Amino acid sequence: MLEHGGHLINAAEKYNIPINQWIDLSTGINPNGWSIPSIPIECWQRLPESDDGLITAAKHYYQCQSILPVAGSQAAIQALPLLRSKSQVGVLTPAYAEHSYSWKKAGHEVKELIDEKIDDQLDNLDVLILINPNNPTAWRFSKEQLLLWHKKLHQRKGWLIIDEAFIDASSEDSLSNYPATQGLIILRSIGKFFGLAGIRCGFVIGEEKILTQLNEILGPWTISNPGRYVATAALADRQWQQQTRRYLKKQSARLASLLTMNGLQPDGQTDLFVWIQTSEAERVHRALAQLGVLTRLFDRPFSLRFGLPKDEWQWRKLEAALTHISTKATGNK
Repeated sequence: MLEHGGHLINAAEKYNIPINQWIDLSTGINPNGWSIPSIPIECWQRLPESDDGLITAAKHYYQCQSILPVAGSQAAIQALPLLRSKSQVGVLTPAYAEHSYSWKKAGHEVKELIDEKIDDQLDNLDVLILINPNNPTAWRFSKEQLLLWHKKLHQRKGWLIIDEAFIDASSEDSLSNYPATQGLIILRSIGKFFGLAGIRCGFVIGEEKILTQLNEILGPWTISNPGRYVATAALADRQWQQQTRRYLKKQSARLASLLTMNGLQPDGQTDLFVWIQTSEAERVHRALAQLGVLTRLFDRPFSLRFGLPKDEWQWRKLEAALTHISTKATGNK
């Protein structure tokens, strides 16, 4: 099983600290997500229906005409490799490991790439998978570059898959509004920006043929009725979205500043997380965990990802923890 952020119960047991005394910065999920309204009783009693307004709300939010709701973008990540015969697949590294794992599991040849070498390898690929902005490094790719790579892949019936799970706060960088075309597949998530990872709702944007094939594999009722109700309302809440984009930018800048002040210089940043590459990553991760602060640790390369604290109590706890481990490391009193 691949490692992911969010194993708070495990951390609480490992470090013998009650869950309510932790701050979980390991996931990159908006800690102040969209507020859940009262859910009508019929949502719990009836099977989901495709004409309940979710697709209409999603088309409007993502500015597209061809979209498929799925049980989180993870469902599409696992199913897309089943739609191609054995292919040469390029994936960025470091990146969300489920992409590489799913294509390898389906029997494809997977080649790990760094962003500077994509052009050199593109002619040898049938599928290129990118996360924009990348998780965890926050690397970004311009629309122009992405469309150029898609054009080259499309000429030989290849695919460009772009996972845009963290792009909502800077939606102007998204390709979701680009006309549906063969070989261009966009994955979107409700979990990160909206802070609704628990409802397991995501979307695939692409040509109808691909979406039909995906739908046949995934089957009916991929998202629960309550999940569809919540997602529909969240996607339609323009005021909350605008306010949240402004808020997240300020919070992310505050986090980067706090980390820098404590000797942890950011190497990448989105509006939902900060990434720091350091040989001391494991030590810092463990030291913070002993103080009830959970971060996401990576070993290729050694690095840490910090999500945003939820409130002032969490900001103060993080600041105190960073000061403590910084003082301890330098031997100061």
